[in-house]
Amino acid sequence: MKLSDSHVGEGQDAQVRRRHIDVLLTKYAESHLNPVNEIIHCVCVPAIVFSFLGMIWSAHPLAACAAVMTSLIYYFFLSPRFAIGMLLMSAAMLFVLQQLPQVSVWKISILVFVVAWIGQFIGHKIEGKKPSFFDDLRFLLIGPLFVLGFLYRRLNLKY
Repeated sequence: MKLSDSHVGEGQDAQVRRRHIDVLLTKYAESHLNPVNEIIHCVCVPAIVFSFLGMIWSAHPLAACAAVMTSLIYYFFLSPRFAIGMLLMSAAMLFVLQQLPQVSVWKISILVFVVAWIGQFIGHKIEGKKPSFFDDLRFLLIGPLFVLGFLYRRLNLKY
């Protein structure tokens, strides 16, 4: 084996060892480079998650809890530390939904959902790139982790 062959193998090993969450976040970040789009996402992604949970909550609160648990399983396999953050965020959102008058949850959720998605598409218009989920629906679940990643980096937390 030549010295150059061993370096090629090391590079491939490093690529193989790269965590799946890092690959997904890197791919997601490709269409989220504009600082204005990033700010819009930091506001709108949590709003979309909240409103989506609210729509499910309107059908039945246990269904919203089941949706959270299902997503947390996926998040746990990607990154246990991100799963903890998403658990805290989801618990806070479910708590707020529980406090709202139940007759208002559906209307509030629809309004927030529509306004937040309009914000997202404005952000992507500014970015000049289409949303990542157009290529892969998994990115609908990666968006919240992308936003949570900003908080983790700010707090100097590893994920």
